[in-house]
Amino acid sequence: MRTFGLIGKSLTHSFSKDFFSKLFEKENIDAEYINFELKDIAEIKGLFAEQKNLSGLSVTVPYKVAVIPFLDELSREAKAIGAVNTIVIQDNKTIGHNTDAFGFQQSIKPFLTLQHERVLILGTGGASKAVAYVLKKIGLDVLYASRNPKSENEFHYDEINIHMVKACKLIVNCTPVGTFPNVDECPQFPFEFLTEEDLVVDLIYNPEKTVFLQKAQENGATILNGQAMLEQQALKAWELWNGRESQF
Repeated sequence: MRTFGLIGKSLTHSFSKDFFSKLFEKENIDAEYINFELKDIAEIKGLFAEQKNLSGLSVTVPYKVAVIPFLDELSREAKAIGAVNTIVIQDNKTIGHNTDAFGFQQSIKPFLTLQHERVLILGTGGASKAVAYVLKKIGLDVLYASRNPKSENEFHYDEINIHMVKACKLIVNCTPVGTFPNVDECPQFPFEFLTEEDLVVDLIYNPEKTVFLQKAQENGATILNGQAMLEQQALKAWELWNGRESQF
């Protein structure tokens, strides 16, 4: 039996195990999917050594960037993005891929219009790197909000003002703030400056509508959560692991 799994720090409420287990059963594939909680990313070395039938892994926060030094190779896209959310293990070689970019592109495609010239991304972690990669390819200007700004296109949350919100008709929350069970939390943002012209995306999928999205919707914005992105990136990972598309 082939083994697949998810690595992260807290995986109790993860979508992946149930999704892939059902998919393996539906496709009649002899495989299991296991959650591997790692206190430190260095523990992945032991995981690779102990799990002899390991064929692939999904990677979630906070290890999408930290996992890179422990891999043998990166796909061209993962290298360009600087983050990995899918690992393929083949011929004793670990290859890092990024299917988040594909998932995000597929999910946001129906919502983008010509007025979306600039985006403000909340967070600078692994998920934000994939989102920025997609939007830059499309031709959008990308700005970031960060607790610790480090470059000229990064701003502290306190610096987000009416002019920035009016210039960025697309806002994407790439932070985990508001994820279950901490559903009452919300990233710092001046929601009062939003209008019906704005598209606000939260990559969180549990809860379905975060406080962040609720407040954005109350101020007239169109909202989108992370469920579609999650499913699309998972199906792309499946394709990489099995060499074919799922019929799911």
